Amino acid sequence: MVCATAALVAAGPADAADSPSTTRVEVEIPGPEHGVEAGSGHALVPTAGSQAKHAGRLTEAERSADGEVTKMIDNGSTADRLDVVVIGDGYTAAELPRFRADAEQKWAEVAAVEPYTTYRGLFNVWTVDAVSRESGVSGDPDPATVRDTALGSYFWCGDIERLLCIDQPKVDAYVAKAPEADLVIVLANSAKYGGAGYNEPSATLGYEGISTASAGHPKSGQVAIHETGHSLGKLADEYFYPGVPDYEKYTGPEPAESNSSGLTAERMAAQRAKWYRWLGEESPDGGTVGAYEGGNYYVTGLYRPTDNSLMRVLGKPFNLPGVESMIAGFYQHARIATALTPTDRTLRMRHTAKVAVPRLSGADGRQLVVRWYLDGRELRRFEGRTEVSVAELWLFDLRTHRLSVTAEDRTPSVRDPKTARTLRSTVEWKVRL
Repeated sequence: MVCATAALVAAGPADAADSPSTTRVEVEIPGPEHGVEAGSGHALVPTAGSQAKHAGRLTEAERSADGEVTKMIDNGSTADRLDVVVIGDGYTAAELPRFRADAEQKWAEVAAVEPYTTYRGLFNVWTVDAVSRESGVSGDPDPATVRDTALGSYFWCGDIERLLCIDQPKVDAYVAKAPEADLVIVLANSAKYGGAGYNEPSATLGYEGISTASAGHPKSGQVAIHETGHSLGKLADEYFYPGVPDYEKYTGPEPAESNSSGLTAERMAAQRAKWYRWLGEESPDGGTVGAYEGGNYYVTGLYRPTDNSLMRVLGKPFNLPGVESMIAGFYQHARIATALTPTDRTLRMRHTAKVAVPRLSGADGRQLVVRWYLDGRELRRFEGRTEVSVAELWLFDLRTHRLSVTAEDRTPSVRDPKTARTLRSTVEWKVRL
């Protein structure tokens, strides 16, 4: 627990005397390589990374390759999809093909975990080529190793070997080249275990957070997915620290996170609070949903929904309440009905209203429900279709009418009515004879 204690103590407020060049940011530390813990608390680290690195100039050929943006996975318009931007560090110009292969592999690892698997059609994935003058990253294999890289990635951040930090302003400069990033993943050209979670939303670029991971380590994908539980799902960590001073018992107010509560299962059910709708259900991470004491770093006084979800243990799935929160996070950025026919003009008899609706990829085969309406009245004969011609509407007057289509996700993985209401999108046109 020495590392955890140090990390938690380090997470106090930054020194008010910090200059802009030494501004600090709180990051999550991944759990030990040979343990099962998903995390080891937090540390304050320099936003601008290690001051020991001095970038050299790229050659003309390197500059021409640097910053190239590629849409690796295209599922629709940026405005209607959750856009993930993957940037590599420690890849030379000659190694960029390997970076792109690493990016595909890591996204495949993310997409293999629910609810990403079912909702992979809501995501676009972009790569941005960052050319480093040297291959590999600082701190690999030891603290004395310093490499000149595009993003300044380095292990041994805060004297913690597995904490893989970055120079965030440099990362932001590359993120800005891609369209409207919602989530950022930085892959270090390394097989050394490590990562970090920068889970504060960007005030300037709008992304929810940055996950760092070593491209060549088999656990790094799990580290990145855990971090998206914070950034997209707004989930609390479900691990805790026995024997760590000040973390034996929680006595504060009810936590804001959906998967952390001071209520027992009985009180939760009585108050219809937090994850009460899931109590007693079998969860994909094993066992039933209840109120298991310990979580959000505290041994007692706080409860988590299940014993061993991904927010506590790497290699496990999200629990049922966690899946619901992740889906809610996806829909904060994605719309499931995209107009293919312009909506800024009145459609006439020769026109057809067309909409794009993503397919779901869940094992149950469930798809989104698509329904059409004319002046608010449902046209049941068109259910499930993605295009309807004006001629099919049987208009008999010269008035302008309102044609609309709604795509709705009726997933059983969401039980909160407030969240369920966000799982639909509507497109509307004016039509007339």
